[in-house]
Amino acid sequence: MIKERTSALKQDANRRSYYSAGGDVVQLPENSEIEKCIAVDVMGGDFGPAVTIKGIDIAIKQLKKDCIPARFILFGDMFAINNELSKYSSVRELSTIVHTNVIVTNCVNPLEALRHKDDSNLGMALNSVACGEAHAVVSAANTGAYITLAKIILGTLPGIDRPAIPALMPNKQGKCIVLDLGANLECSPSRLVQFALMGEVLAKALLKKCNPTVGLLNVGSEEMKGNAVVQETGHILHQIDTKTNKMDEIDRFVFHGFVEGNDIFDGVTDVIVIDGFSGNIALKAIEGSILFLFDLIKNAANASLWSKMVSLLMLPLLKSVKNTIDPRLYNGAVLLGLKKIAVKSHGGADAFGFAQSICVAINMAQSNFASDIEKRLQLIAEVQ
Repeated sequence: MIKERTSALKQDANRRSYYSAGGDVVQLPENSEIEKCIAVDVMGGDFGPAVTIKGIDIAIKQLKKDCIPARFILFGDMFAINNELSKYSSVRELSTIVHTNVIVTNCVNPLEALRHKDDSNLGMALNSVACGEAHAVVSAANTGAYITLAKIILGTLPGIDRPAIPALMPNKQGKCIVLDLGANLECSPSRLVQFALMGEVLAKALLKKCNPTVGLLNVGSEEMKGNAVVQETGHILHQIDTKTNKMDEIDRFVFHGFVEGNDIFDGVTDVIVIDGFSGNIALKAIEGSILFLFDLIKNAANASLWSKMVSLLMLPLLKSVKNTIDPRLYNGAVLLGLKKIAVKSHGGADAFGFAQSICVAINMAQSNFASDIEKRLQLIAEVQ
């Protein structure tokens, strides 16, 4: 749904209108190598400014603890934004508002969003990154609309047809990256190989690992298992592994082989590659299982007076478990394969979850992420 917002603000059709939190036209903050500027689609998601601005406030507190300077450009309805900014002085001090009369809501389809790519909250946020005004963009917008606009406005790296959606997941070893989770429902071997190489670069940036291992999800770990697509993908990845064995350790690509569903949480590999159809089903099943587990524990704890007393004794342990598997901690998916950095927050994320997306964007902005992926993708041509 596209909403046209009327406003007393007169906007020049040939330029954007930038406003401080107080409403005055201001100069955009300069992009420096130290301070990172993040463009935020404030109107995206199920809850809009109430969650996104509170999320920025939470992120700012975390960034200050880590001594990471950042600024924000907020895209959306100026009056709705200012209403929320009155509650968060820290966000007001570090933010610039871009008023947009056209609001792309979370239920908009890609074609509608595309028609308003130059004058909507989502389109203008992406454009700010494309022209260098911001280092990265964060939005909880509709996935289809976001990917469509990001692909057109930011552009894809050479050889990439469509961006992939990864996710961080907890496991026995800490965390792993799983991709794709819904952007590409049908995948050829070449596309799955792209996922593997991009996922490896992402693991280096987010997991801080020198040589992350890569696994290909299959119905079994044996070499003869799987359909033709998985078999061909595995063959190409083995070739890349063999080729890079002679390179310096930091340039090596380590292909573990086939992995199964239970290996995701066993921590067998750092990166797990899967097609978007199966990946999205797996993600939703995992999220549902976690929520189901929380409900079971809550119901059992309240079943009787005795169980309530026992649960109080176990409260520190339960909090520790929750803090490990809480899906909000892993919110924020980098759209892989774009020339610039775009981070997708879950549409139903609360403020804490949205804050994680902001931190992911900052982390990516501090790396040479896009150029590292482009260099890694050259390995595909070298083994063909």
